[in-house]
Amino acid sequence: MTAENLASVAAAMADKTRARMLVVLMDGRAWTARELAHATGVAASTATEHLHRLVVAGLVSERRQGRHRYIQIAGPHIASALESVAALGNHPAAPVRSLRESTIKEQLERARTCYDHFAGALGIAITDALVQKGVLIEDSLELTTDGISWLDESLQTAFQPGRRAITRACLDWTERRSHVAGALGAHITTVFKEREWVRQARSSRAVVVTPAGVDALDQCFGIDFAPN
Repeated sequence: MTAENLASVAAAMADKTRARMLVVLMDGRAWTARELAHATGVAASTATEHLHRLVVAGLVSERRQGRHRYIQIAGPHIASALESVAALGNHPAAPVRSLRESTIKEQLERARTCYDHFAGALGIAITDALVQKGVLIEDSLELTTDGISWLDESLQTAFQPGRRAITRACLDWTERRSHVAGALGAHITTVFKEREWVRQARSSRAVVVTPAGVDALDQCFGIDFAPN
């Protein structure tokens, strides 16, 4: 790491519009430049300039498909870094000015995606449950010897981590504790989405736990997670 590299990345994140774009992209989906412009309240030309800065800094990646330009967080390591940086901030939260803002804030704190894994109270509850059941080692959140067998049996699907890190501790910016990320965190989140145990909230990266999800959390993890 060099001071110059650190300063370059920090400068790319320092602008509020670019920071808002990064927050929007933390839902893990690919967004068009026009969608990001609308979400952050800037003109399309202005959004293009900001996105260029983020691409050059290596924080987001882009791909073109037909006439559209799609933007995503550059990878899980970037998402983890962004979540950790946000957790370091001590700036007071902006005052809630409407019922809609209050609802979104509560939903994000309760359950959200951090790129490709769960965060918020849901992410912490799942992490704690995995530690209590001996699937993860408490301090490092590493997978134990019997962890994969437990996961395959409980979720009734094979966990295949591939080449990425099996587990990784990601600092949660609302809970100020680490939740499990890496291939395991992504696997659990994928299972929940495919089985419709959670659904994406509108206009934010919050997720809503469905009644089936409440039952699954109880049966698979022993978590008492009240329905929304």
